[in-house]
Amino acid sequence: MAEIREATRDDASEILRLHIASIRAFGPDAYDETQVEAWAEKDDGTRGYPIDTPGHYLVVAVNDGVVGYGHLVPENDEVRAVYVHPDAARNGIGSAILGRLEEYARGVGLTRLELWASRNAVGFYERMGYRPTAEETVEKEHDGREVSIPVLVMRKSLNDGDSMLDGMPDESYR
Repeated sequence: MAEIREATRDDASEILRLHIASIRAFGPDAYDETQVEAWAEKDDGTRGYPIDTPGHYLVVAVNDGVVGYGHLVPENDEVRAVYVHPDAARNGIGSAILGRLEEYARGVGLTRLELWASRNAVGFYERMGYRPTAEETVEKEHDGREVSIPVLVMRKSLNDGDSMLDGMPDESYR
């Protein structure tokens, strides 16, 4: 199993590489080619990962290199990212990363988390206890035009036994 640790600036290029590889491998399960390419386009390169920026908590999974990463923004109660390299996927690494982010969130006093899930990741997040609450669209520019990427807003209570999501529709977001 991979070791989960806090990310360092030295991890940034490997995070970028696995992020793009993951999008290109799993994105086609839910999006067309243009949407996948727009999503995978990372013009800001490694600057897009605020590893040493206050208010952000990033972790990496390491197993002969960085094979996954997660990004939490505690002040927004937000999981911003969980990605695993395709060669390491479906081995519990994503669950371990998300678990570490949730543990950190509880430690700083958060009682719930929200995220915007790509459609190909909804099943993973549901297995981890998140429930869809709304639909949103991410707009990206690609090849000189706007590309819409539909996502689901999902939430999870971090309080054991708390059913803050009772009464919220979840089946209508499929």
